Amino acid sequence: MSEIWDANGGTRLPAFERHPLRAAVLGEMHARPFRSVGSPRLMLHYAFTVDAAAARQDRLWFAELCASHGATGPGESDRSHVLPIAGGTLRWEQHAEFITYTFDAAPIGEQPFGPVPAGHPFGASFRAPGPMLAAARLDVIEAGTLGSDPVDPASLARWFDAASLTALQSEEGQAVAVTDFRQDGDGLTRILLINRGMGDSQTGALAQRLIEVETYRTLALLGLPTAIGLSPDVRRIEEELVALTNRMAGATDLEGNRDLLQRLSDLAAALEAGAASSAYRFGASRAYHDIVQARLGTIDEAPVAGLLATSAFLARRLAPAMRTIQSVEERQINLSRKLARATTLLRTRIDVDMERQNRDLLDSMNRRARMQLRLQQTVEGLSVAAVSYYVVGLVGYLAKGLKETGLPMPDPGLVAGSAVPLVVLAIWWTVRRIRAHHAEPDDKH
Repeated sequence: MSEIWDANGGTRLPAFERHPLRAAVLGEMHARPFRSVGSPRLMLHYAFTVDAAAARQDRLWFAELCASHGATGPGESDRSHVLPIAGGTLRWEQHAEFITYTFDAAPIGEQPFGPVPAGHPFGASFRAPGPMLAAARLDVIEAGTLGSDPVDPASLARWFDAASLTALQSEEGQAVAVTDFRQDGDGLTRILLINRGMGDSQTGALAQRLIEVETYRTLALLGLPTAIGLSPDVRRIEEELVALTNRMAGATDLEGNRDLLQRLSDLAAALEAGAASSAYRFGASRAYHDIVQARLGTIDEAPVAGLLATSAFLARRLAPAMRTIQSVEERQINLSRKLARATTLLRTRIDVDMERQNRDLLDSMNRRARMQLRLQQTVEGLSVAAVSYYVVGLVGYLAKGLKETGLPMPDPGLVAGSAVPLVVLAIWWTVRRIRAHHAEPDDKH
């Protein structure tokens, strides 16, 4: 490739053909940047599950929304975009199976969880791209807004359920986050972030991580109903497999083994159908749970005196659900292996039985062939005798006729008797030649 010279006399690097996924791969590193968030601040977050068609339609709708506010919409490969709206910003993010909308703006008043600012984007004109799965409201306040620092649990009672109230410290004690993981009257999970000296960048990063914990822990639990729904079917297949394997020990006839093989095949088909339908959901739940753990690790949680730790609360609720999902998935895998082994064993037994039947059938055919050969040999012997009898009779009649004509002939009876050995030998030789002639084509094959 020849060098390309610019106007200043230097060389420029050549423009190579770009990989079609280059923009998407490079853009992923900057797809969801942290945004600076001041104090106080209100953030409304919604996550909607979508399929491919709904995601395309939502991208077009959001682009039209941006255009209606005089702003550019997301590019074809963009997975996040920010729109200034209603005195704040609306952040759109597209994920593998869900889309999130996050609106942040200045709150009304200093106290948390007050009225939502007028003109927020989630009004009647908002078009939800799919069913809403996760929803959260995060309020950022300055330390001392509640009148006490450190946080007094009694001062939080009007916003949170004391039975499930959790808290964490982060950023070396410069932030305290409080939540109860319950829905308020608007269906939102409330999260209170108290700023004890963080900068705007730190506040934005921590707020986003807290919202992601809420979003991904909800997505991780999507596999639990699937696991609970499949568990009775897996149990039924396990019980039927035990019954069938017990029957296999006593089944000796071919028809009985074939019936068992058919039932095993039906069980395997039912199991594989359930496993195929749940494989994606279980895999996604594991991935989302790993993201929750990663976000909690990044937050670097420290306990808050007098309040339950957030990670401990999630471990008590989320970990058993994930163990249930893992248990059902492992049972499916182990049961599939057992069904495969039982099917292979039974199919081997059927093959052996069929080979035994084929051997018995061949033995029976050999016996019949030998009987037919003996019968054929007997018939051939009788045929030689019968034909010889008639030929000798004809020789006798011929001798009698020639003698009556006056020709000098020995006694016809002597002629007939003398002809018997020759006739029998000639007939026997002729029959043998005929049999050998018909046997030659078979012998050649």
